[in-house]
Amino acid sequence: MPRPIRSIDAAPRGQMTVRISAMPADTNANGDIFGGWVMARMDQAGGIAGVERAQGRVVTIAVEAMTFIRPVRVGDVLEVYTEVFHVGRTSMKIHVEAWAQRFRTTERERVTEATFAFVAIDEDGRPRPVPSPEADGASPSDG
Repeated sequence: MPRPIRSIDAAPRGQMTVRISAMPADTNANGDIFGGWVMARMDQAGGIAGVERAQGRVVTIAVEAMTFIRPVRVGDVLEVYTEVFHVGRTSMKIHVEAWAQRFRTTERERVTEATFAFVAIDEDGRPRPVPSPEADGASPSDG
């Protein structure tokens, strides 16, 4: 029976949206995973959460300050968690956290977090309204 995952930090915020193994091709000269690789996975996860909430296409328009707390290493499993916490007329703010489940252990550590801003767009790439929470079955407190 597998051992339960043990978080070094407080529990992740939001729901797991992306989970992927860090591979040797993703390393920098120090042997750690490129920060840009981690950020790209976070943008993907935020985009998935944004598409689900907006019920259609979204684009990233901003990322608030991101500080890398710990490195991600080859073999670690990167887990990215998302939470839509603010919805405007056409935009959303999504809290995104990246956690590393350390290679061959049951330990999980937060490696970075940021707020990503997305705008819902139509087929022509123009901003469009984000549907109300009631339209997608979510509770009104979802953003």
